[in-house]
Amino acid sequence: MNPLVHQALHTETIELAQNQCLSGLLRFITAGSVDDGKSTLIGRLLYDTGNVAADQLASIQATSQKRGLAAIDWSLLTDGLIAEREQGITIDVAYRYFSTARRKFIIGDAPGHEQYTRNMVTAASSADLAILLVDARKGVITQTRRHAYLAHLLGIRELVLAVNKMDLVDWQPSIYRSIVDEFNAFVSQLGRHHVQAIPLSALNGTNVATHAEAIPWYDGPSLLEHLESIPSRRDADQTPMRLPVQRVVRVMMGNGANGATEKEFRGYQGTLASGHLHVGDEVEVMPSGQRARVTGLNIADQALQKASADRSVVVSLDREIDISRGDMLSDPIQLPRVTKGITADVCWLSEQPLQTHGKYLIKHTTRSVNALFDDLIYRVDVNTLAHEAAPESAVMNDILRVKLKLQQPLFVDNYSDNRTTGSFIVIDPVSFHTVAAGVII
Repeated sequence: MNPLVHQALHTETIELAQNQCLSGLLRFITAGSVDDGKSTLIGRLLYDTGNVAADQLASIQATSQKRGLAAIDWSLLTDGLIAEREQGITIDVAYRYFSTARRKFIIGDAPGHEQYTRNMVTAASSADLAILLVDARKGVITQTRRHAYLAHLLGIRELVLAVNKMDLVDWQPSIYRSIVDEFNAFVSQLGRHHVQAIPLSALNGTNVATHAEAIPWYDGPSLLEHLESIPSRRDADQTPMRLPVQRVVRVMMGNGANGATEKEFRGYQGTLASGHLHVGDEVEVMPSGQRARVTGLNIADQALQKASADRSVVVSLDREIDISRGDMLSDPIQLPRVTKGITADVCWLSEQPLQTHGKYLIKHTTRSVNALFDDLIYRVDVNTLAHEAAPESAVMNDILRVKLKLQQPLFVDNYSDNRTTGSFIVIDPVSFHTVAAGVII
């Protein structure tokens, strides 16, 4: 698509959302290299939107003074782990919740150090938007490209390039534009994305919550203004119904006294991965292929007529079918793919290299199966996006396209169609450590 047409369509979407008083929940992550200011930016957002309690503010003020800092260290609001405080870096995903008059937000503060790229993958898997921070003094670096590629891999199409610490380069527009041009040139190779570049200073709060009039050469939105205008992606409701069974619920009804007859209630508990489920709907059970109608939907003691994506429910059916954990209730018209072999893009997360002939476990929704890496098709160079054909193995943070051979079938969709049924993790069956995360193509 022509970039100008794409921009016009994007602008039209933004204006429509604004006219409809957009208030949906927005999930976003911050990512970047060490010391780019991610935690500081989040702390500043929380403070400027009035989401910092008085006792929290007093605590971080006192801690900042003890460290001899002239200004408040806003990163203290998110870097909660002792190890993080000692090292001055983020090593785990810190989730924070805040709201403005227009909408609610969930932030995932992803680690910047290359060693913890796996945490960034976790945070990005449920995000609608990614804020990629760049230190204006350093520009676009390898970790910037890696995070942009991972965001692309995990289906995030809304990107914010936050060029931070602009105050340390005297707000020079030439430096900002050079960084933006280099980043856009890289992202344009990945496919269709929308990138909103924003110059800011997280420490000072410039262009974070409100538009900075002091930057005459920038006429775009502040970071918060942009976040409030982006439509959240709730496409899970629009995709075919999938309910992975997590647990079979059996309850004996009646006590047999005074001639009462005991009767077993059987239900199937799980979280609706996508679509809608109504009482009276017909479902197909995978892998048996048998069909039944829904006679009841319950959550705790509450009976429902309808359940939507992300809702945990107990489903009762009009006939007895042999169903167990790992099976799936599906839309009988639009079924998932039943397969014992998948092609996927994976990010290797373990310090232990991939063993091409080793056995692994694939955890997909509520189902776990034995698997082998049947073929390593190529490895991606995140700097050039070049493909290294047929690598012999993989080390931590490598991104590869692979073929996996499964001992038992999985019920899958492409990741581009369904984030839940299109993703999986790889587990070492000896240590039970998660060694990779993948998306099905």
